[in-house]
Amino acid sequence: MKKFLLALCVLTACTHATTTTTAAGPIAPVPGKTPAPAPAPVRSGDRLTGAATPKAAVTAFLDAVKAEDIQAMSVIFGTNRGPSRDNMDRDELEKRLVILQCYFTHDKFRILDETVGEGGHRVVTAELTRGSNTRTPKFYVIGGPSNRYYVDNMEIAAVRDFCRK
Repeated sequence: MKKFLLALCVLTACTHATTTTTAAGPIAPVPGKTPAPAPAPVRSGDRLTGAATPKAAVTAFLDAVKAEDIQAMSVIFGTNRGPSRDNMDRDELEKRLVILQCYFTHDKFRILDETVGEGGHRVVTAELTRGSNTRTPKFYVIGGPSNRYYVDNMEIAAVRDFCRK
């Protein structure tokens, strides 16, 4: 309970802006020198959702698959509206992520390239290896809120045999 209260106090303190004052009053920003504030990033707890780049989104998604971490997958799998866990029925999302985890389970992967796709997507091709099998599925990544990227879709057919036992 003490840790919870301490965390709450720290979070509360972090959310309040401070203004420095001098005898003459508040310090005004220098015109043309202060950047405009960025929109608030989409967060999950204390973590940002999505990724900074399309390749980073695919890397985070595949790392979460390998770790069998459905929660981590749910903050990187999404649409232009943000993570699917915020825009989808929870049961439906969990079912989809379990299926995706089966298909995309791998021993190792590497990102091969990134190209421009349709409808604002970036297409990231990855090489996945499972046992002696290597496949190169495409991942379709879309920009979302706060300039974050989300894995929107992927080529399941390319890794169909990864899910068979």
